[in-house]
Amino acid sequence: MTTTTQTAKVANALVNGAQLTAKQITSRYGVKSVSSLISKLRSEGLSIYLNKRVSSFDGESYMKYMIGTPTRAVVAAGYKALRSA
Repeated sequence: MTTTTQTAKVANALVNGAQLTAKQITSRYGVKSVSSLISKLRSEGLSIYLNKRVSSFDGESYMKYMIGTPTRAVVAAGYKALRSA
C-alpha cells in the first residue's frame, strides 16, 4: 500500500482545479503550516496564486489558493534571475 503525502494531496487538488482557503487545507489535509507548504509547492514549479474573494452571502472577504498561468513578466523575471545567478 502506498501513502500519499500531504504535499502531494494538496498539489493534486490544486492542479485538478480546486480553489482552497488556508482553513480548508488545514482541515482537509491536516497541514499545520499552510504558508510553508505553499512555498514548497511554488519552489517545485507550481504557479500558485492567492486570490481575494468576496462572499455573496455575507459580503465578507476571504483568500483562496489556486493554480494559475504566470504572466509574461513573471516568466521574464525568472529567466533574468537565472541569468544573474
